[in-house]
Amino acid sequence: MENCKTDCIERPLALAFAKLGCFVGRHPCVFLLLTMCVAVFFGAGFKFLKERESNDIEDQFTPVNGPAKLERAIVVENFPQSEEFSQLQLASEGTYASLIITGLHGKSILTEAAFNEIIELDRQVKSLETGNTFENLCAKTKGRCMSNAILDMLNYNATKVDSLTLTYPMNNGTFLGTSIGGVELKPDGSKISSAKAVRLFYFLDEEKINENSDWLNGFLKLLSNYTEQKMVHVSYFTSVSRQKELETNSDSVIPLFSLTYFLAITISVLSCLRLDCVRTKVWVATFGVLSAGMAVLASFGLLLFCGMPFAMTVASAPFLILGVGVDDMFIMISCWQKTEVNKDVEVRLAETYKEAGVSITITTLTDVLAFYIGLLTPFRSVQSFCMYTSTALLFCYVFNITFFGACLALNGRREKGNRHWLTCMKVPEATGDDNVCCVGGAYDKDTHKEFDMPMESFFKNYYGPFLTRVWVKALVCLIYAGYLAVSIYGCFQMQEGLNLKHLAADGSYVGDYYDNEDEFFSDFGPNVMLVIKNEHFQYWNPTARKSLDLCLEHFQNLTMVDPDIPPISWLHIYTQFGLKARFDVDNEAQFKSHLTAFLNHSGFSQDVNFTNNHIHASRMFVQTVNIRTAIDEKNMLNAFRETAEKCGKLQTPVDLIVFHPAFIYFDQYAVIISNTIQNIFVATCAMLVISLLLIPNPLCSIWVTFSIASVIVGVAGFMALWDVSLDSVSMINLVICIGFSVDFSAHISYAFVSSEKSSANEKATDAISKLGYPIVQGAVSTIAGVVVLAAAKSYIFRTFFKIMFLVILFGAVHGIIFIPVFLTFLGTCCKSQEKKKQNLTEHSDMIACTQLVSQNKCPDSIN
Repeated sequence: MENCKTDCIERPLALAFAKLGCFVGRHPCVFLLLTMCVAVFFGAGFKFLKERESNDIEDQFTPVNGPAKLERAIVVENFPQSEEFSQLQLASEGTYASLIITGLHGKSILTEAAFNEIIELDRQVKSLETGNTFENLCAKTKGRCMSNAILDMLNYNATKVDSLTLTYPMNNGTFLGTSIGGVELKPDGSKISSAKAVRLFYFLDEEKINENSDWLNGFLKLLSNYTEQKMVHVSYFTSVSRQKELETNSDSVIPLFSLTYFLAITISVLSCLRLDCVRTKVWVATFGVLSAGMAVLASFGLLLFCGMPFAMTVASAPFLILGVGVDDMFIMISCWQKTEVNKDVEVRLAETYKEAGVSITITTLTDVLAFYIGLLTPFRSVQSFCMYTSTALLFCYVFNITFFGACLALNGRREKGNRHWLTCMKVPEATGDDNVCCVGGAYDKDTHKEFDMPMESFFKNYYGPFLTRVWVKALVCLIYAGYLAVSIYGCFQMQEGLNLKHLAADGSYVGDYYDNEDEFFSDFGPNVMLVIKNEHFQYWNPTARKSLDLCLEHFQNLTMVDPDIPPISWLHIYTQFGLKARFDVDNEAQFKSHLTAFLNHSGFSQDVNFTNNHIHASRMFVQTVNIRTAIDEKNMLNAFRETAEKCGKLQTPVDLIVFHPAFIYFDQYAVIISNTIQNIFVATCAMLVISLLLIPNPLCSIWVTFSIASVIVGVAGFMALWDVSLDSVSMINLVICIGFSVDFSAHISYAFVSSEKSSANEKATDAISKLGYPIVQGAVSTIAGVVVLAAAKSYIFRTFFKIMFLVILFGAVHGIIFIPVFLTFLGTCCKSQEKKKQNLTEHSDMIACTQLVSQNKCPDSIN
């Protein structure tokens, strides 16, 4: 392994960066102005921002080609919405407003006083006018607006409540499971003794889109100003509420970006501040943050020019880019400070680029590739985030080696002239002990380099030697074992799925409604459609009907189906009708001849696609129960689809699909884990390839890949323990995790194998002394870039902060604690003396380049 030449890419790349550094150092003003012009030109694309915004919940947060979307297309094709409205038969959620009214202090809602207030509230809603009345807009059946069953039973007279006897969940053929909640039954087990909540629906005609929007806005305004009464509490919701709240969320974080920018500049300046008025890097740090901001402006503008949709999730990307761009800045500043101050600026910048260029290239490639791999996910919100972020990272990288490099060169010229950082006036040279405001430019006369900063001295003289002691290594291994154990435990506690109420801001009326719905109306789940899509199914054939009955029996036997509520089946009722009407339902001609009249009079006309004397499709309904959590939703969806497949394998196959509008959102459970694992696996393999190509030692590249896996396990485990579910939002962050977990370990590993020290312990100490402080700076600046999101009122942005915090924390801990220790266990990562001589020979062209630059000449290949 020691004789294996693995730097065939790294060595010429380092040489190329040295030449580039020389060129930038010669012409800083050209690069400065050019990059600023590019940023302004592409930044003009922000004028398209409003046109490109794409915040549709279904489009952004559900799988692009989810099975439920295909199933919905079949339902819509075969069962178009008729003038006769039925909530049960909707292929979508519908257009509606809803109220959940609960008794105060947990009291029963079934009282005369409470219903007086409920009936009055119902009157106010129905009398609401917004250019159109509810009567004109409502969804109708048999010429009348759809009403609420519980109010119809009372005939809108609250005095009848005490004498009203209701059975639950079915009352004289009416299903009350979605209308009355928090029910307690009498000892006989069917009659209601008390209830804690009543839910009212107000459905609108879906075709009147513009008028409906005005009425729903008026409804929200009415309820937001509603004064709580003495007996009831009201929570409210509309079919457009989630969408409105999601759009409001993205606007809420814009003010936080200015605070983030201020924090990033402050931390960068403070971490680069020196008492020496010449050597301090105040302006360099400030322009480093500006470089990241310009990268966001240019990259986002370019993509907006190109028509790339701008999802809400992208609003968190600038916070991330700001932190990442600053990371690379710290690496470059650290390498600059290791150069000799008496050399020309071109030489210093060439050496800086040679040392830092490959390192930041590795991390940029890994970050960008991780995000581009994220485009493979079936969620548009993830795709949009990954496209904008990866492009911004590329721009950030380019601006760092052009704009920031130029700033570093100009600052170097100021330092070369021994000029004050603020006034740019020449000041007397410091002797080393008299650094005050008017004296500066001190440096180590022995090494001709800038004095180490206190933190750099700490890592070099104390932390590095301490970490390489035998007992400390043993302790680090023990700590790592504990970290891994807790992480693996957390992974098994992972919850799946995006709760739709999390798309609304904290304290929103949407959250209140969902909480009441979960508390009082979770006993009964969706009423699921069973759609027989086989045109050749012979409904009149007794054998076929028997097979269908067996299929329905399989569904009824599922644990999430209510066994006491039989399926709603037009065929069962039709066969009973045939017996009473005395015609032969086993005869095809007679079966079809009476079917149309039956459908028109029975209310099943929307459940059978019977055209041209042929049944193209039909549907039945099964009531589910106890669907309370995301796991319940996932299990229900899987169980129904598996049972549908089983029906297709019966002796007489029943080719059917299962559907409910909620399945559009439940589909995320089918792909979230598999896609996350796929992305992590593909990205990790890609990271390994990049590391093998650019880090001149294969075993150390494997350690980098190990670091990726370790950080991913840690983040996944701890995010579960921090109450973060695996959904399309957190998937973004796990994609981030892949790239960022490489950053710190790649920097350390590259510094380790590039070190000219002889022993593994010395190499680890040398790598830590060079990069320990930049890693801490980068970690702190990146966390500062996203920490303001912890105060956001949105689950999406808080989740982004939580996982980014874990990624950066664990990445930094691996970079400055675990990986340095683990690298010392492999002596093969160290170059032999013979290998060193070989490398010195191979780098002779770099030495020649440096000599040319030191003579105030750039290599011919660049000139």
